[in-house]
Amino acid sequence: MMNLHAKPEVSEDMKMIPVENHGVRCMSIGFLLDKDAPIVWRGPMVMSALEKMTRGVAWGNLDILVVDMPPGTGDAQLSMSQRLRLSDALIVSTPQDIALIDARRGANMFRKVQVPILGLVENMSCFKCPKCGEKSYIFGEGGAQRTAEEMDMKLLGEVPLEISIRTGSDEGKPIVISSPNSASAQAYINVAEKVTQRLKELAEERQMGPEISL
Repeated sequence: MMNLHAKPEVSEDMKMIPVENHGVRCMSIGFLLDKDAPIVWRGPMVMSALEKMTRGVAWGNLDILVVDMPPGTGDAQLSMSQRLRLSDALIVSTPQDIALIDARRGANMFRKVQVPILGLVENMSCFKCPKCGEKSYIFGEGGAQRTAEEMDMKLLGEVPLEISIRTGSDEGKPIVISSPNSASAQAYINVAEKVTQRLKELAEERQMGPEISL
């Protein structure tokens, strides 16, 4: 999706140097494997890989480090919450009930291990016909909004299902680069701005600390 295929180089202190495109430094286990090679790992191997992808990479100075996690509440999510000091968790889900079940479980798991929830993003919220512009709610309408309200989370944005997003992703050209003024690009930009603002707010809340009254 970022049009990156090279294997990462290794620094003098034996850390992997992230591959970069569009001003974003990236690291993926896919960079280290042959094409189409299966990843058949049990828990300990998953935890080892997470350690290499985080502490074993020469990230340099970053504004934000985003870790794209699979849905669910397995070893990967639990290891992340235990081994890294996470600022927050951002929950992403499509609108249908069956997907939101996993989103709810994921949010509850992170809350249980004391990781704050940044908010919820609805992906593939609707399909906009490229010819007539009519919106079709293929996966249902308003599912993420209702879930956010029921679970006391903020809905940070709704990203539509559009052909241009899919084709751009396949070609390694993010929609915010290939068509920055489009409605789809603006949806991503709005989510990014809200995420950044929420991170600032939560950081300020942590610095304030608790009030003690006698």
